[in-house]
Amino acid sequence: MTKVKVKICGVRTYAEAQTALEGGADALGFNFWPKSVRFITPDQARKIIQRLPPFLSCVGVFVNADAQRINHIVEQTGIQIVQLHGDEAPEFCQQLHAAKIIKAFRVNEAFDVEVIKTFSASAFLLDAKVKGEYGGTGQRFDWQIAIEAKKFAPIILAGGINQENVAEALRLVRPFAIDVCSGVEAEPGRKDLPKLREFMKTVEQANRSW
Repeated sequence: MTKVKVKICGVRTYAEAQTALEGGADALGFNFWPKSVRFITPDQARKIIQRLPPFLSCVGVFVNADAQRINHIVEQTGIQIVQLHGDEAPEFCQQLHAAKIIKAFRVNEAFDVEVIKTFSASAFLLDAKVKGEYGGTGQRFDWQIAIEAKKFAPIILAGGINQENVAEALRLVRPFAIDVCSGVEAEPGRKDLPKLREFMKTVEQANRSW
């Protein structure tokens, strides 16, 4: 069984990035939405990314940003993947210069998984829908929706993932990847490094148990 990959999102310091990598993370997410408590400037992100080893995926998270700004930040920072976490339309993806695109959806019981078929993206991230929020809420949605969505494309499971439930998530959903943010934080916008290490150990053990 292919191991489930891990993306640590909301990285804001090199120490957080280094701890995630030491634990075996496959991708790091940098949040360029100015209204987020996890916001990082492109210059700050670039300085972290320049210190990282090769063969690591760096993801830029955007919420309803215009294509010109996204493309400029891709060039400025060296991120390889753009994650659209807002209300972007399917045709918007065609305007982006990133090597790969992740489209995120905020999910509740009314979510129609077939909307995935309308987007040209490499993978789709499913997160809990919370009014007025665009991710990072720590809320969980019905994972059966993610299981159904796997029929259409690679799925990244997000929303309320933490050390206590990640093994269950891997066992039940078996997504392409998991995305964790608030589940490894000491407070919004600051990672708890010991908690992050323990989380990655739990993921490694769960992956090995398959």
